[in-house]
Amino acid sequence: MTERKPLTLRPASDDAEPAIKKKGRGWEISESRLDALHDRAREMRRHSTPAHKALAEKFADADMGRYTFKRHAVVGSAIVDFNCHSLGMAIDIDEEGEDETLAKRRDKSLEAVGIRVMRIKADDILNNMDEVLARITAGMRMRIADRQEARRKHFDEKKNSGQGYKPRTVRGPKRD
Repeated sequence: MTERKPLTLRPASDDAEPAIKKKGRGWEISESRLDALHDRAREMRRHSTPAHKALAEKFADADMGRYTFKRHAVVGSAIVDFNCHSLGMAIDIDEEGEDETLAKRRDKSLEAVGIRVMRIKADDILNNMDEVLARITAGMRMRIADRQEARRKHFDEKKNSGQGYKPRTVRGPKRD
């Protein structure tokens, strides 16, 4: 039987962002690794912590319109506690005993592809749920405003570029 090598982290520089590849939604992940991540996320959903269950219950009861948060979602090569794909926002619950180095590295790689990570302590969720929900709502509003501003800027650049910009129209069925 062969000996297994222990997993170790390479030293990460504080200013270096991970390189984005053109494979696997911008992440270079093998199919077997991706399957393992999805299995791990499924297991995490089955055995959630009390803080995670409490926040998931609040999200289930809330009417947030088109914005939904998926529990233990796989995003790239990371599993985040809650992910809102349409906002490009992830919520990570800081539990006792988590490796801070891994969390920072994961957050940096998610930020590199445009996903904002909001970190919330588990004790805050269990003890100050109203404050946590207000903070999440404020983060969502800020993210919506950022998205609208980016969209506005993009369309203004298109209009001023002389490329014959036309607003998108809805095409119906052909009529004879």
